[in-house]
Amino acid sequence: MKDHLQFYIDGAWVPAAGGRTLEVVNPATEEAYARIALGETADVDKAVAAAKRAFGRFARGSRKERVELLESVIAVYKKRYDDIAEAISDEMGAPMSFARQAQAAAGLGHLSEVLRVLRDYEFDEVVNETVVTREPVGVCGFITPWNWPLNQIACKVGPALAAGCTMVIKPSEVAPISGIVFTEVMNEAGVPAGIYNMVNGDGPTVGQALATHPDIDMVSFTGSTRAGIAVARAAADTVKRVAQELGGKSPNIILPDADIVRAVTHGTRQCFSNSGQSCNAPTRMLVPADRQEEAIAVAREVAAATVVGDPRAEGTTIGPVVSKVQFDKIQRLIEQGIAEGARLVAGGPGRPEHLNRGYYIRPTVFADVRNDMTIAREEIFGPVLSILPYRDEEEAIAIANDTVYGLSSYVTSGDLDHARAVARRIRAGMVHINGSPGDLAAPFGGYKQSGNGREWGRYGLEDFLEVKSMFGYNSKSA
Repeated sequence: MKDHLQFYIDGAWVPAAGGRTLEVVNPATEEAYARIALGETADVDKAVAAAKRAFGRFARGSRKERVELLESVIAVYKKRYDDIAEAISDEMGAPMSFARQAQAAAGLGHLSEVLRVLRDYEFDEVVNETVVTREPVGVCGFITPWNWPLNQIACKVGPALAAGCTMVIKPSEVAPISGIVFTEVMNEAGVPAGIYNMVNGDGPTVGQALATHPDIDMVSFTGSTRAGIAVARAAADTVKRVAQELGGKSPNIILPDADIVRAVTHGTRQCFSNSGQSCNAPTRMLVPADRQEEAIAVAREVAAATVVGDPRAEGTTIGPVVSKVQFDKIQRLIEQGIAEGARLVAGGPGRPEHLNRGYYIRPTVFADVRNDMTIAREEIFGPVLSILPYRDEEEAIAIANDTVYGLSSYVTSGDLDHARAVARRIRAGMVHINGSPGDLAAPFGGYKQSGNGREWGRYGLEDFLEVKSMFGYNSKSA
């Protein structure tokens, strides 16, 4: 058991104000392996005060200073890369290969991309005799999730630094260790005191204190839609900017002219990736009704080939889900799918037979799913795929859009123009065409109850900038 009982405030590791602690559980073993302090309002007040003091000087700093700061952070991140990957694997169950190649890599990718953007970004724009300038929004509060911990920390911290903002971050208390390692990176990189502060804690205490604090100018939250609504309500009294990346129930439309074996294989693997714990996972697979049995056969094969097991073992495809809370929720939803009449064609309730402990889920596939079923409406956040048959293209698009969410979506066709036309009709912030991966330079974010604002690249930077009009700045008159 390793203790992490200090917070990072004003450039130093300091004791927590209160005495509450929380054990961090490895989901593969169900055993606690670390302990963190849980912050109180007093810790947040101290961290926000430090960020506020540091803001004026940092906001006035030069582009060159911010470029050099990001370069230093990236250099130390690379040095600590394996430590970050191991922390992620231990705290949220990611297989080591995935923790290295995807989880830790995502954090580095976002830092590198925002550095590229910062080098050439035009902060000033001339409009007639007016200069429109973009300035840092101020002191930011970050509330980050456990499912992609370094991805979400880096895609908030990186652009905030590039913009000239100061910040207080609350990593998820479920998976906090990678956030602590990242904080060590920031300290070693020489980030000046007060610019970056970290307070561990739970949502009702530290998260609430950040969202309501009068000296926080912006709160950026990633997590469930339910929690996002609570953050927005808490932030409303101080009219601070709120950026949210929330839940999803992403449709994956496989059109009749697609290579169904290839499309279903890719879509099922994407659904199961990260143990299904991705907000943009393609969990609703829409297939032509007359080809559903073909899709079922392929999805069943992918499920059978998915190796569920020890994150540290060679060959493991997916590890456990993050916690008992998540495990129980997923089990309940699988049981509900069966009770509501969906056809179970792979997986099902309970752990895989070869595992007797750990929060492991059987890769599960349902067919004959209707879009009014619970498993088609709620975000399950586990390796559970729903196959929904459709009669024609119009019905497929209608089903895809019939959701309170609008984060991501997927369209596959043998004809690129056909896929493009369908993609334009989907009400979501992102569409992956013919299996294309995400692009760190393009915006990430959603419509409807999937949130507001955009992250990644230039769009992520601009979320941390205020727009100021200076009328007459270029006036030619005396």
